[in-house]
Order: sequence, then C-alpha cells, then structure tokens
Amino acid sequence: MTDLVLLHGALGSKVQLEQLKTLLQPHFTVHTLNFQGHGDLVSDEPFSIRLFVQNVLDYLNKNDIQTCAIFGYSMGGYVALKLAQEHPTRVDRIVTLATKFAWSPEIAAKETALLNPAKIEEKVPKFAAALAQLHTDWKTVMVQTASCMTDLGNQPALAETEFHEITIPVSLLLGSEDSMVTREETQAVAQHLPDSYVELIDGWQHPIERINKDELANILNRLLR
Repeated sequence: MTDLVLLHGALGSKVQLEQLKTLLQPHFTVHTLNFQGHGDLVSDEPFSIRLFVQNVLDYLNKNDIQTCAIFGYSMGGYVALKLAQEHPTRVDRIVTLATKFAWSPEIAAKETALLNPAKIEEKVPKFAAALAQLHTDWKTVMVQTASCMTDLGNQPALAETEFHEITIPVSLLLGSEDSMVTREETQAVAQHLPDSYVELIDGWQHPIERINKDELANILNRLLR
C-alpha cells in the first residue's frame, strides 16, 4: 500500500489526526509525527519551516520510506510543499487543507497578535486547556510559533518561482468558511503549480477540530488512490 504521511498544523500535534489515520488505514500505510517542539517533544532550535521539513525527512529515512504521499493540514501543507520542492523524489503527491500561503510583515503581525499565552489563559481558558493537553509546554510552542510566523512574514519559505519546481500533483483544499486562508491566495498558488487542483468545501472552517473527518477521509481516498 502507498505510504501516506499526515502532517499537523501550527499549535497542533499528531493526536489531532488520529481519527483520520484510523479512517485511512484500510487504504494506506498511514504515518503521523510531531514536529520538533510539539506534543511531548522538545526543541533546542527555533521553529522554522526548514526545521520541520528536516523532521519529516528524518522520519522518512528512519522508517525507510523512499517516497510517499502527504496530507498536510494548515502549516503542515506548507511543510509538505517545501519538502517536495527541496527533495522531489521523496514525495509523489500532496493534498493540503487550509494552508496559508500569503505571508507579509503585516499578515504575520495580525496572526501573531493572537498568540499571547497570558491573554489566551485569561480570555480563552478552554483553548489554553486544550493546548495543555496537546503539548508538554504549550506556552513555549505558542511563542515559538509566533516567531516562526514573523520569520515567514519577513521572508516566505517558498518563493513564487519555487512553486513552479513542484511538478507532482498537488490538491489544495479550502473550507468556504475559513477565516484565515483566502480563496485568492489559494488560487494564486495553484496557478504557479504545474499540476494543481483546487477544491472548495462548503461549510468547512479553519480549525481541524471542526472538520468532518469522515468527509475528509473520503476526499483523500478520492484524490490520493
């Protein structure tokens, strides 16, 4: 069976993808991993797309996976595309969901303004509690994620010309109610990818917790098998 790697998003962990993994296992050999510093993993390096690409590459090498399909949610989709651009033989197909591609200093400032651990604890305690269940040290994850977004705003990890180098089939999924990722930025990236497909899914929002996993599994089976 095809090896399929599921990549979580910013502030997330592989735990969020366990239900999806179970649904996909009859059709794929499914793998999940935590990016460095997430879940119960620590990191002595600042968060970056390059670091997370290396995490995936290390996982593939450790498990003797020569090539694979990847589903990347949000930031995980960005990591998947960067991996394919730098190591084209290791990935044969990608599906992203709710991946933000438009980064600038202004966009990064808007996103990172929401990533204040003290304010999260005070104003959104349920969110803080959920993050505490995902990570050994959720506050450090949040601070590091904000720094990573700032870096992306200053210099995106994928330049416009680099998308042209990703020649494998790439499907870009986006929920119609996603308030973080726009249709325009998704379509713009699709125009730079040689073999792209865009699908807008009615009613879906950005948070992975609000995505219908059965419906997502059916879509991935259709696009990846």
